[in-house]
Amino acid sequence: MRPTRLLKAAPTTQPFRPGQRAPALALLPPLPLYRRLLRIHRKLLGPEERIFGDNYIKAEFRRHRDIENPLHIVGFLTEWQLYGQQLEGDTWKDGRIDPELLDKMSDQQIGQMYELMQAIQKRGRDSVDEEEEGAILKAIDDASTDGKKNDS
Repeated sequence: MRPTRLLKAAPTTQPFRPGQRAPALALLPPLPLYRRLLRIHRKLLGPEERIFGDNYIKAEFRRHRDIENPLHIVGFLTEWQLYGQQLEGDTWKDGRIDPELLDKMSDQQIGQMYELMQAIQKRGRDSVDEEEEGAILKAIDDASTDGKKNDS
């Protein structure tokens, strides 16, 4: 790839900060944006989050490959570029969904968000349960080992 192409694909905006209104974006073309998002995932997300995020990005970009409505394309690219900036800003972990954004979502989109939230919470509970179970089993094992040592 020629160096001029790399310069054209470089992001021209700063990472998004909470409470700050996003400046006007110089939109990246779809393919460089797609690659940038995958790079951000590789650099910033854990293995499980990365797999989930990469699969989601790939599916969304495939679904929108044949879209011809320019407004839809600009909206799609803008939102994905904002997503990348939020990840780079590292404030996304404590972020909340903007109520204005929720008002714009369809019932189906809100339902999908709710299902995602439930899956994440269930997964968090399951991992905590496994950790607690492991700690309890270790404590029992340690206690039985100590009891055998005291009997000897």
